[in-house]
Amino acid sequence: MAEAEARGPVIVIAEHMEAATVRSLRARFPVHYDPELFDHPAQLHATLVSARALIVRNRTRVDADLLGQARRLEVIGRLGVGLDNIDLGACRRRAIAVHRASGLNARAVAEYVLAMLLITLRNDYHRTAELSMGRWPSPYHCGGREAAGKTLGLVGFGTVGQLTAGLARAIGCRVVACDPAHAPDSTLWAESGVQPLSFHGLLTTADVVSLHLPPTPLTRHLFDHEAIAHMKQGAILINTAHGDIVDESALASALRSGHLAGAAIDVFSREPLPADSTLAGLPNVWLTPHIAGLSREANPRISAFIAEQVCRSLCRVTGNPAVCLESA
Repeated sequence: MAEAEARGPVIVIAEHMEAATVRSLRARFPVHYDPELFDHPAQLHATLVSARALIVRNRTRVDADLLGQARRLEVIGRLGVGLDNIDLGACRRRAIAVHRASGLNARAVAEYVLAMLLITLRNDYHRTAELSMGRWPSPYHCGGREAAGKTLGLVGFGTVGQLTAGLARAIGCRVVACDPAHAPDSTLWAESGVQPLSFHGLLTTADVVSLHLPPTPLTRHLFDHEAIAHMKQGAILINTAHGDIVDESALASALRSGHLAGAAIDVFSREPLPADSTLAGLPNVWLTPHIAGLSREANPRISAFIAEQVCRSLCRVTGNPAVCLESA
């Protein structure tokens, strides 16, 4: 193993990964692990010269420039679901396997949505600073809305949407959804207790709208000024899907005008979020740094799954499990 390490790493991990999983990978391969490596492109490119595997989250741009430096690369592991930071066409042309952790953080995202649904409807959980300064807001000027009886609209009804629906119905919400992948007569709707609606019908019906769809040319700025204007007065928008689905300027305008009562946004068109973002400083928006799918339970599941997929790909190419275990 020492000789192999001297030749350079077989696996490069450019963003945060669970420590126990990194240790397990190091028992099998020479590994270079630097959770901040994504932020140093020149160093990352130099480290990839010998690498056969790269493990990333969503901050590493796996583009033509990077792939051009990684001539030996055989497999990429994505610690998450979205693949928009990876040039999939270039990977296909190079026969580079790409693995992602589909479904393994779905529960974490669903619970985030439920938490934000409750927080934004109640709109009373930002009083800490006032009370710490000795102020006591009148109880009659506080008091938000209860979730029971409200309608949650899910735009996209895959694994996360279905889990979210179950949690929301358990606390008394009515749930509606739109997803062209499921026909109106699909048994899924009856089995889940969710009513299928058109996109426009959902916008005009839901008290809270939560997004669960992938980034595509068709979904970019799906929530623009026109779509947001069709949402109910006082509605709430929750986005854990992808930043480009929402026109952030249109959202900010609707929040400032009061047309929307609030929003919880975990994903942004630019990440990290710029200090001059149009969403910054709004009192009725909750901003989180792309962490909806992260939890103490989900992180180890994702890391272990991706590590196993990467190892299997490396062993499959080598064709010799014994050599694979020695570091290939």
